[in-house]
Amino acid sequence: MAISSIFNDVLGPVMRGPSSSHSAAACRIGLLLRQLMHEQITAIVIDYDPNGSLVTTHESQGTDMGLYGGLLGWEADDEQMPHYRSALEKAGIETIVNYIDYGATHPNFYRISVSNSFITHTLSAISTGGGMMEVLNIDGAEVSIFGDKYVVLIYGENLGLLQSMLPDWAQGNLRLTTSFIEISTLIEFKKEEIAELESLPGVSNVCQLKPVVPVLEGKTSDLPFRYCSQMLELGNSEKLELWELGLLYESKRGNISQKKAWSKMENISKIMKEGIKKGMRGTHYEDRILPVQSIKYKLKDESGQLLNGGMLNKMIMYTTAMMEVKSAMEVFVAAPTAGSCGVLPGTLFGAAEALDSDPDTIVKALFSAGIIGVFIAEHATFSAEVAGCQAETGAGGSMAAAALVTLIGGSLKQSVTAASFALQNSLGIICDPIGNRVEAPCLGKNVMAASNALSCANMALSDYEALIPFDEVVMTMKEVGDAMTHELKCTGLGGLAATPAAKAIEKKLKEKAKFC
Repeated sequence: MAISSIFNDVLGPVMRGPSSSHSAAACRIGLLLRQLMHEQITAIVIDYDPNGSLVTTHESQGTDMGLYGGLLGWEADDEQMPHYRSALEKAGIETIVNYIDYGATHPNFYRISVSNSFITHTLSAISTGGGMMEVLNIDGAEVSIFGDKYVVLIYGENLGLLQSMLPDWAQGNLRLTTSFIEISTLIEFKKEEIAELESLPGVSNVCQLKPVVPVLEGKTSDLPFRYCSQMLELGNSEKLELWELGLLYESKRGNISQKKAWSKMENISKIMKEGIKKGMRGTHYEDRILPVQSIKYKLKDESGQLLNGGMLNKMIMYTTAMMEVKSAMEVFVAAPTAGSCGVLPGTLFGAAEALDSDPDTIVKALFSAGIIGVFIAEHATFSAEVAGCQAETGAGGSMAAAALVTLIGGSLKQSVTAASFALQNSLGIICDPIGNRVEAPCLGKNVMAASNALSCANMALSDYEALIPFDEVVMTMKEVGDAMTHELKCTGLGGLAATPAAKAIEKKLKEKAKFC
């Protein structure tokens, strides 16, 4: 498994689309497939297993948009994303989607065949939550590719003989499979090196797969900690705050300077802030259920027609604005997912405005949120298809609670206590999007998570005892997710999604799509 990263897994990707598990992860799979095909694609065949989640959600939750966008060479935040259908037609790419029971081992399982007039490649992959993915099989050979390093696949007739002829520079990090020789590295291959491989006798094809995530593969040996308990021990002994521990972890994890990690987080902060501003100006997108509501909330609040919520009202307003930006196909940060993208920025920037916090303090709070998210990504999941919405808005609320404590200058213990409280309070939340759109009840769950984060931060700042250590809460969340039925994990088959009213909305959306 890849080692979790704040920028790869938790605060990112920067994207467009309704769902990070669907849109962003699929885009990254598509980008790798495009490289596998040397950017020459004429036909795509995709098989989805009815036992997973993608049969019922691949159209409505942005899997098609992300996958085809990646195959067209677009990044997850490309403004062309909503226009993928016309771009496919213009490119002359034929697409076929099959629903086949083939015993998929994961709810977000992709089995894809891509071809042109010269060659065909097959690939199997899974979306693991929050935009992350893993390629499991290429052309019949088992692999484990996360898009976080440079990989070269060398095809030929006699692979054993071919291996013996490889130059010295290609001998490290080499793996012989039944279909190709795989070489991986953290340094980009030079053009002359690829040309040297292509010129070897018996080589039929050389494919280079470049990274598709922000931070390259890290080494377990370089990490200062893997569990929250270990982090607390280090923080207490070295007298480090939570944000400092997050910055330290990401610097070691990605083998980058703390200055570079800080700069990356500043950019994340700017994107979040701009997203809220854009949301508060009003957004529009034809294919969505909910109208603009953040502006109405603001007007009601300013005219004194709401209960006096102060900071909380601002958080609710900004959380709503961020969700509306997501639903309008504008750029946002999955934090940790698209379905929960309103919680952290809405909570943090709502509080920061009320407290008049400076930009550096906001960045520190984001590092605190990020490291809390790392423990969830590393030891559980952000995927609603795996563990329900507790893994999305529950995780987002836990991260936001820690961020709020950092924002006001609370201690390391108080930050982790707030995160533990918030996740404890979220156990068992199901994922049941109405009309297969990531809007409702998703918005309400984002708002609930923001409210929960504020309450839990204040409880922790008042030195309430969480009782259950954060590591144990994370493991419990995973166990609760495993106990949930398939229908309650983002399939559109249970919960509110299965009500007559929701089915009527779904039908109306499908009929509307026929005329668009």
